[in-house]
Amino acid sequence: MRTSLVVVLVVVLGVLAAACGGEGGTAAPAAVIETVSPADAAALIDSAPPGLVVLDVRTPDEFGTGHLAGAVNLDYYAADFGDRLAAFDRLAPYVIYCRTGNRSGEVREMMRGMGFLGVTEIGGGIVAWAEAGLPFETP
Repeated sequence: MRTSLVVVLVVVLGVLAAACGGEGGTAAPAAVIETVSPADAAALIDSAPPGLVVLDVRTPDEFGTGHLAGAVNLDYYAADFGDRLAAFDRLAPYVIYCRTGNRSGEVREMMRGMGFLGVTEIGGGIVAWAEAGLPFETP
């Protein structure tokens, strides 16, 4: 009984939100900010949605020991990290990761607060990626 009430409430709220979408009924696209398994992230990267940015938020030294193919390095510990992150396209899709997920989890929430629309964090970071046997580039 309680579960069906929750479902009905969610549906009603969804309909109301869609109806209040603004002029002409067009609503802003909904943000999808999530954490997924390394396998799911690999499938997303392999599908290569237009404009996909793979963002590594580890230090340059960490990045130099190995990273995902095509990744862009943005050092979480850099003094200007927030400013540099804010300069990225908020409409582009992103896959983000760090070593184990701590920094990328914080960055995921920063990106949510900055209005990014598509952010997928690799749960467990590059450590989990490597443990899953997924490929990455090494020097």
